[in-house]
Amino acid sequence: MRIIGGIHKRRRFDVPKTFTARPTTDFAKENLFNVLPQFVEWEGCRALDLFAGTGSITIELLSRGCAHVTSVEMRREHALFIANVVEKLDEQHHFTLVRSDVGKYLPNCIAVVPMSFDFIFADPPYKLPWLEKLPQMVLGNDREGEDGLLAPGGVFVLEHPDSYNFSGHPWFAEHREYGAVNFSFFVHP
Repeated sequence: MRIIGGIHKRRRFDVPKTFTARPTTDFAKENLFNVLPQFVEWEGCRALDLFAGTGSITIELLSRGCAHVTSVEMRREHALFIANVVEKLDEQHHFTLVRSDVGKYLPNCIAVVPMSFDFIFADPPYKLPWLEKLPQMVLGNDREGEDGLLAPGGVFVLEHPDSYNFSGHPWFAEHREYGAVNFSFFVHP
């Protein structure tokens, strides 16, 4: 796993061969982070990385100067790997690790700890049965009292297979495709 930008640029970490996570490819990650400055100011940014997997996006966000990154990862060995890399980079003070299933984390996070993030990234397993509901779970509903996790002006990026089309969502901004990787961008008005 390679860090492509920021203060830790060019650092590499070997991901254990036993991992089942499908990390975002370097090609897709590099293109994504070339586009994101149009949407996000990293300094002072509070970010949330859902389905953190190898921690590739978390570490990239920390390297680029996010004020705080929260990573949600269910698998114990993956969470330990992410925490270890963050410690090696000496970024613990900008980082929170939540070991939880994202499907359980999202409703609890919204209900129990009302907070918002400037940037949210989700790279769910492509066979996740409720993948198409993820934007609504993260962004909330338009009805009063049902806010999501994204701060006004914030950006949510969802990585997904090409069989999904989220262009009908009211906050959908654009779709980007890099090889076999698809990103849908949602912007809180």
